[in-house]
Amino acid sequence: MRTLTKELQQKISPEMAVELLIEGNKRFVKNLKINRNLLQQVNETSESQHPFALVISCMDSRTSTELIFDQGLGEVFSVRIAGNVINEDILGSSEFACQVVGVKIVVVLGHTGCGAVKGAMANVELGHLTQLTNKIKNCFPNCQDHTDINEVTRSNVLQGISDLRNKSEILRSLESEGKIKFIGGIYDINSGLVEFFI
Repeated sequence: MRTLTKELQQKISPEMAVELLIEGNKRFVKNLKINRNLLQQVNETSESQHPFALVISCMDSRTSTELIFDQGLGEVFSVRIAGNVINEDILGSSEFACQVVGVKIVVVLGHTGCGAVKGAMANVELGHLTQLTNKIKNCFPNCQDHTDINEVTRSNVLQGISDLRNKSEILRSLESEGKIKFIGGIYDINSGLVEFFI
């Protein structure tokens, strides 16, 4: 497996980037990981990095981006925060990944059984966590049933994509130029499968 160079990264279209993640998740579910020389990847990425994807996912310990998409060092940016919510720091990180580094796809990845989503649904209030769960509640008006955790999880992912588009002119411009694509996903903690959707 070759380490991503700038030349290889530039040849990847947003559509190809989605396929790379889908294929990686299939390998993960079948336990057929690509045999990588991680030490070699450490050496080959020591001067620069050229990842093809940015995945904004929950901090849940069962949802490690590199593992569930079978990616190596230097292949994906992984931003993790409870409930995969979007804040100013994540917007800035996303702009850096896409505008400066050349990422082709931005994935907002929720997961089944998310504790942060459950907390929002139960109106949990606890220090700074309250601000975070309030961000998740922003998706409630888009839910037919905000007592259905699966519907809220999906709606929260779509809210994240909407926030990225609407709160960042840089990302919106890159998308309109066809340089990046936004996609949502739900990781099933029981099967390991990721369901992608727009």
